Amino acid sequence: MRYLHVKVSAGARRESFKQKSEDHFEISVREKAERNLANARVLELVASHFKVSVNKVRIVNGHHHPSKLLVVEN
Repeated sequence: MRYLHVKVSAGARRESFKQKSEDHFEISVREKAERNLANARVLELVASHFKVSVNKVRIVNGHHHPSKLLVVEN
């Protein structure tokens, strides 16, 4: 199990996925922060980065905030 600190920018013009350190990431997504669309896209990007399925990635803290704590299960 791996914990990640993620800073999310929703509604960006261009998607980006930057790793700042071993467990800190900055992610920009095109989706708006409405109806969980941005959170769902963040989970997809993190899952593809770690090559796991989307249901192995969960938001632990920060569902309604730009700074989030995610957990990736092996």
